[in-house]
Amino acid sequence: MDGTLAIIFLITSLTDMTFEHCPDGCLTREDAQSYLAFGAHDVRFQGNSISKEVQLTYRMDRNYGPFQPTIAASAAANGATWVGLGATYEKMFGNVVFNTSLLPGYYANGNGPDLGFPIEFRSTVALGYSFGNGMRLSVSYDHRSNSELGKINPGLETYGLQISFPLK
Repeated sequence: MDGTLAIIFLITSLTDMTFEHCPDGCLTREDAQSYLAFGAHDVRFQGNSISKEVQLTYRMDRNYGPFQPTIAASAAANGATWVGLGATYEKMFGNVVFNTSLLPGYYANGNGPDLGFPIEFRSTVALGYSFGNGMRLSVSYDHRSNSELGKINPGLETYGLQISFPLK
């Protein structure tokens, strides 16, 4: 997988910013619903399932234009860990939630694969359902890559489920 998910994040969020946010200031701060999310993922490397992973994500209580600051951390059964900070873009279609995110972060491989550089960009696309109480259940796919910062850049993918809880 290449940078396709990062491109999806940029196209969707910047298009929304142009049409929905720029008339009032492209990156104007607005209050937003904060979320705490727990994810369970299957970790895949070069097409093979190599581990299971848990992820904790916090989406802050503000947006800057279409971007919601996001902090996330994950740990895999093979000892690999990742922690990052970036932004999430979200669009609602009734109760259906579509979001993408791009979070640069630090990766420590433990007994997992060498991804070529300690800085790994985690780009995610997720589709979910928002329940009446604000809780959400989503399926997600993400890709981690060092974006050619290292001599090697094999990448890593995860597929998973995520449950998000509103914090307000």
